[in-house]
Amino acid sequence: QVQLVESGGGLVQAGDSLRLSCAASGRTFSSYSMGWFRQTPGKEREFVAAITRSGGGTYYTDSVKGRFTISRDNAKNTVYLQMNSLKPEDTAVYYCAAVHGGLIDYSGSLYYSYWGQGTQVTVSS
Repeated sequence: QVQLVESGGGLVQAGDSLRLSCAASGRTFSSYSMGWFRQTPGKEREFVAAITRSGGGTYYTDSVKGRFTISRDNAKNTVYLQMNSLKPEDTAVYYCAAVHGGLIDYSGSLYYSYWGQGTQVTVSS
């Protein structure tokens, strides 16, 4: 019911910033809770951030708290991930995910029903 396309990834130096975007198609975007995950070769997909349907509630993994900010603009059918003070450890493919309804098990990848193709973020030291 919803298709997701990520953009905004790239190659940056440590300490720089990037803003990732996730554009969603569909008529009921505001009825979906959204999340960001990341994955590096040989590792499991890791939860990064999640946001409620209205945007009033946000959740982060400890390693990005204070540096990353998730937000959404339901009028534009878009979710954002503002990434500041980037570190080499943040290098990964970042994925946007959606689940219909409210958030419950927001940190589990199996909880989400829809996924984008991913966008590469590389942070050099």
